[in-house]
Amino acid sequence: MAAPLRSIGNGLAALGGARPDVLAAAPGARPRFVALGGVLLSTGGLAVLSAAFAVAMALGVWWPLALLVGLGWGAVVVNLDRMLLVGMAHDASLKRNLLLAVPRVGLALVLGVVIATPLTLQVFHREIDTEIVTMQAEAADAYRAGLEGDARFAHLPELEQRIADGEAIVASGGRSDPELADVQGELAAKQAAYDAAVGTERELEARAQCELDGTCGTGDAGTGLAFQQARAAADAQASAVDSARAELDAATAAAAAAEARSAELAAASLATDKAELTRLTADQDRLQDAFDATNEGAGGLLMRLEALDRLGDRNATLAAAQAMLSLLFMCIEILPVLMKLLLNFGPPSAYDRLAALRDAGDVDIEELQQQSRRTVAMANEELLVLAERERIDRRKEAILARRRAALAEAEATALAAARAAEAPVPTAAAPVRPGRPLWDTGPVFDRARNAVRTVRSVRRRPSDRMPTAV
Repeated sequence: MAAPLRSIGNGLAALGGARPDVLAAAPGARPRFVALGGVLLSTGGLAVLSAAFAVAMALGVWWPLALLVGLGWGAVVVNLDRMLLVGMAHDASLKRNLLLAVPRVGLALVLGVVIATPLTLQVFHREIDTEIVTMQAEAADAYRAGLEGDARFAHLPELEQRIADGEAIVASGGRSDPELADVQGELAAKQAAYDAAVGTERELEARAQCELDGTCGTGDAGTGLAFQQARAAADAQASAVDSARAELDAATAAAAAAEARSAELAAASLATDKAELTRLTADQDRLQDAFDATNEGAGGLLMRLEALDRLGDRNATLAAAQAMLSLLFMCIEILPVLMKLLLNFGPPSAYDRLAALRDAGDVDIEELQQQSRRTVAMANEELLVLAERERIDRRKEAILARRRAALAEAEATALAAARAAEAPVPTAAAPVRPGRPLWDTGPVFDRARNAVRTVRSVRRRPSDRMPTAV
């Protein structure tokens, strides 16, 4: 059991930036590096969960695949955090530590925000889901209002009202058509005139009857003068009633014809209006359905962030919880860098001193090795130069030997030619010139002697010696 735990501790120490060779010489620093490795591992775990949640929320992928993506992102974050730690060697200078820490803390904060955001969204996912439903409903209502104000559908209310009016006209047989108001007014006037005439006729008939009975008027029963006058007035009113009835019948026929014509026209336009209304309503419903389908699936990362902001604006408690949770995740992310920075401000530990000594020793050893390699290289170059000099000297000796042999051969040839050119006793064909020896035969002998001299002068010339190669 101790061996696996020690192996795990060694792995965490190596993850925290410890050098195994130095850690073996300074085992007291092992817990510190194990703790740093554990912190790095915890930040990597948070990064894995954060990336998995983000991929699942943004793309809606299968959870195992999202987890694989999260593992990759976690490895990247751990590597970045480890780079930040390893790059901060122990240094007591405040200025240098701050210069090293500021960009690293800034990068850690960026990573912390990136990691904290999906985790915060996941913590408040129930409230966010409820708010998203509200936002989707608001978006649907806004889109519907926009469609109603669209120029393509702006005359829909007018069309619907026209259809309703047409249906009312058809249902009433044309009587509800407002354009027939004049005809209907004329009919009403004729009806009123007829009713008045009928009423007057009834009064006159009643008066004539009561004069006949003697119950009114003069009180004398019978067909006297008063009865005859009343009867004549009643008969005259009957003619007026017949005239009013004829006018009423004509107005009724005209109104009926106008109503029938209005009903026919309304029925004809009603079919066209209903077809146009059906087409426009279908287009409007199609656009609304397409938007609703898109709107219902719009629950991505950006919309969830907007929902969280809206919740925070309305609920101060949720806003405070969100801020504290985000700060917690960011602090966990920047914790390794802060720990390393705080350790740098303290006195150097045994591990730090041994690491510095090892580094200095490695530099010295490398310098010695470099110097040794340089010395060996220079010696090799000198040996190569000496070998080249020996090779050139051997070639020079060979060339000089060949040249001396050639000169000796040329000298021997020239001497032989000179001896051959010595003439015997002169004859009559070649008389001896006064003042010349007997063996001098002229130009041939001169050429041979000049050749011998030339060969000897060449052998004595300083150019026979080859230059020594450097």
